Amino acid sequence: MVPNPAIINAVEQLDYRVTVGDVATQAGLNVATVEQGLLAIATAAGGHLQVAETGDLVYLFPKNLRGVLRRRSLKLRLQETWQKIWQVLFYIIRISFGTILIASIVLIFLAIMAITIAASNNRDEDNRGGGMVIMPRFSVFDLFWIYDFGGQPRSYRESGRGNTKPDGKPELNFLEAVFSFLFGDGNPNAGIDERRWQAIGSVIQANGGAVIAEQIAPYMDDLGADPDDEDYMLPVLLRFNGKPEVSPEGHLVYHFPELQVRAARSSRSLTATAHTGYLKEELWRFSQAESGQLVMAAGLGVLNFVGAIVLGAMLGDGAIAAELGGLVAFVNAIYGVLLVYGTAFLAVPALRFFWLKGYNAKVAQRNTQRQAQATRLARKQAELAPKLAFAQQFANTQTISDQDLTYTTETDLSTQELENPDRVEAEWKRRLESGSSN
Repeated sequence: MVPNPAIINAVEQLDYRVTVGDVATQAGLNVATVEQGLLAIATAAGGHLQVAETGDLVYLFPKNLRGVLRRRSLKLRLQETWQKIWQVLFYIIRISFGTILIASIVLIFLAIMAITIAASNNRDEDNRGGGMVIMPRFSVFDLFWIYDFGGQPRSYRESGRGNTKPDGKPELNFLEAVFSFLFGDGNPNAGIDERRWQAIGSVIQANGGAVIAEQIAPYMDDLGADPDDEDYMLPVLLRFNGKPEVSPEGHLVYHFPELQVRAARSSRSLTATAHTGYLKEELWRFSQAESGQLVMAAGLGVLNFVGAIVLGAMLGDGAIAAELGGLVAFVNAIYGVLLVYGTAFLAVPALRFFWLKGYNAKVAQRNTQRQAQATRLARKQAELAPKLAFAQQFANTQTISDQDLTYTTETDLSTQELENPDRVEAEWKRRLESGSSN
């Protein structure tokens, strides 16, 4: 079983001493998943269990947790190796589209030049003497000019500012910019569900493990036609092992005992998303490339497409390609691929541009709805006071320090009995009584 990377990251961020509730909140994962994951990691990495007087568990892991797991798990080593290989492969894929574009332009215009020169040489000798064919000069060195213009201008490189923009984002070279022009730069909300559950868990913990639905609504989607319908709390109860409580007035509050127990060194404040008061999605950008790079990519795309159309007219039925052979014959053989690539190079960004406009409208609508729920919560504080007061009856935060421990797997049980016999005896009695009552 490969350890869950999200749980490992959460343990590291929480300083290697955690409770199930701590990790569930930090990683935004299901409580049951976290419990199984922590047990698996503790078994694989030689972690320790600490038992508090209340019977709650704290997991203690070695500081070099990731290194220990890497040494003991072949699957984890293979997974990390593949991630490194994939980064290289994906970069090659990214730059390949710009490389193919430039190669396509070079092939098309070399073929056009060859056909034009051949046609000129076939003229009558008298006519050849009276005219001259003028062709645009294009050399391999022009590619370096294209790269300079679209990638990093000389003034930018000579300033010594490196490969980052003033806003801290990485500077794209021209080949990377072509990929960005075609396909964008990925989903800006790729971790939206993780952020959502982290924020919800953070809000629950900040309120002592007991909340009302209105406090969670700003982080949810699809609240339904009736904002007072609290069905959206069902997945929250399932994920964090919560249970509803009903007040004498019929108000519902939600109690999460697992999130009320925390390790001493892992207490934390609200996450950035929870601190804003609602879950905000980022709008999709067409591209993070510079405007000059986008103009150059689009211009070369148009040049490639127009060149392909002109070349197609010159090739005709293919007779001239058969006559000339060589490069012209090769280009004629792959002409369909060149034409499809040139068409797709312009069609894909155009379609993506219009799709983004519609999708961003939906993103903005969801943001507006969640922000409205946050505003509603702030405005109805007086009306919600009875529900909030009832929720506080279940609020409780228990922080387990080393002084609260009854038993730990770090030391032998007999040693613990000698050091603290009263505490160990009391814990055994508590467990016996609990077992007999069940």
